Amino acid sequence: MAFMEKPAAGKVLLDDTVPLTAAIEASQSLQSHTEYIIRVQRGISVENSWQIVRRYSDFDLLNNSLQIAGLSLPLPPKKLIGNMDREFIAERQKGLQNYLNVITTNHILSNCELVKKFLDPNNYSTNYTEIALQQVSMFFRSEPKWEVVEPLKDIGWRIRKKYFLMKIKNQPKERLVLSWADLGPDKYLSDKDFQCLIKLLPSCSHPYIYRVTFATANESSALLIRMFNEKGTLKDLIYKAKPKDPFLKKYCSPKKIQGLELQQIKTYGRQILEVLKFLHDKGFPYGHLHASNVMLDGDTCRLLDLENSLLGLPSFYRSYFSQFRKINSLESVDVHCFGHLLYEMTYGRPPDSVPVDSFPPAPSMAVVAVLESTLSCEACKNGMPTVSRLLQMPLFSDVLLTTSEKPQFKIPTKLKEALRIAKECIEKRLVEEQKQIHQHRRLTKAQSHHGSEEERKKRKILARKKSKRSAIENSEEHSAKYSNSNNSAGSGASSPLTSPSSPTPPSTADVLEVRDASSATVSMTPCWGELLQLFEAQSLAGVDYELTIPYSLILKVAPRSSQERDLVLSLPGFLEKT
Repeated sequence: MAFMEKPAAGKVLLDDTVPLTAAIEASQSLQSHTEYIIRVQRGISVENSWQIVRRYSDFDLLNNSLQIAGLSLPLPPKKLIGNMDREFIAERQKGLQNYLNVITTNHILSNCELVKKFLDPNNYSTNYTEIALQQVSMFFRSEPKWEVVEPLKDIGWRIRKKYFLMKIKNQPKERLVLSWADLGPDKYLSDKDFQCLIKLLPSCSHPYIYRVTFATANESSALLIRMFNEKGTLKDLIYKAKPKDPFLKKYCSPKKIQGLELQQIKTYGRQILEVLKFLHDKGFPYGHLHASNVMLDGDTCRLLDLENSLLGLPSFYRSYFSQFRKINSLESVDVHCFGHLLYEMTYGRPPDSVPVDSFPPAPSMAVVAVLESTLSCEACKNGMPTVSRLLQMPLFSDVLLTTSEKPQFKIPTKLKEALRIAKECIEKRLVEEQKQIHQHRRLTKAQSHHGSEEERKKRKILARKKSKRSAIENSEEHSAKYSNSNNSAGSGASSPLTSPSSPTPPSTADVLEVRDASSATVSMTPCWGELLQLFEAQSLAGVDYELTIPYSLILKVAPRSSQERDLVLSLPGFLEKT
């Protein structure tokens, strides 16, 4: 694909941050190996799912590739003899399912290209490094002063964003970083406005924004060049990592977990909030704050990757804030993401889960106050504070910033309007996604509650009570009818139960058949009253009945003079009426 080539019409732009889940549905043994049939689902829609087939060797290959992360992953061990045994296969399937659960719930692993290709080969078979090289080569034809030193392989978390170490030919000692990125699902700018805004980024000057040296774009991607910083990002400082190392190696399993000093937290936090407020005041959407997007230049934090929102790329923390309907604007997204960043600065690691129920001891209660306003259950439920409100909180209000650089970022009125419309579209997609997740969560909760053992017991008890109540009411009604019929017929023993005006005999639907559970019919009675008289006549006591099937009752009957036995009552149509 040439650098100036247009994207294919109808191109589907996936949101790579939508979680993938995987469930092993079955296994099939062939002559020399076993295959596992896996159902993979993207997001909450069951319709957006597919099947893949993997062998144990495929899992083993994936696991070897993920060793760079330094994590102890629970892959079941190899077995050379007896690996086709049915019980062993069943046990291994459980172990492989647990392995899938671990890698799909780990925030960093689940977003890496290795896991995506394993679970979704159709959408992640493209070699984006090769595409990036092709486009960079096309760029160098028109800009011959730049030269690639080496690819910076996998230093970022995005699958469709690649980095290269660069140099200027007449300044061979200076090092720069070139980043190339494809379009994302939130790209709502027209091609013309998109390219104009990308080329406008080098003119942005702010003490807390990392300067863009060069920027260009076409209809399908963007290419930017910045100075290479040997110190790396704020995340590199927190995790004590080397900037050139792969993302998985740097951040998945830090050797030492230690937060920053309180003064660093206060200063860096204030600087980041100041630049967020500047961008919001300019009407420039950001939404991509995390520790890897903050460059450290001495004691100064400088924001990176302003181009991400123009490209329509999803946020690193999208799978978190998409769960909360009150985080529905780009400012509230930035504030929530600032909470994540502050947590990492304070504790040296990301939170185990969000929302956070309780916070570990911090260098100051003022830190906890800000964390509670951005990451607590109450904050996620009720909404985020504004950036201005955070700046007024005690943690940051007394921080003095000294800088001589004057902020400058002139955006033409026409492009400001285009940014406003694009921002609204980004927020609209977020709100719609949050609505779907909320509805799915409610439905899942209702189904889980309805199917719980406790709920099934409650329904059974209620059904029995209703059945007893209906039976008693019907018994009284039938007894009254039967008594009236006998009175009108006189005292003759052989008189029919019908009247001249109603010659039809009683329906069998109103007759109860009583028989021994293991023998023939014992007696016939037309109502509950007669049934009880029958029991009295037979000197029966301690009657306890239980509904077993819709049209039969089993009575535990304990006669005074014999062993307990079961009587079955066939009630054709009777229960149907009640």
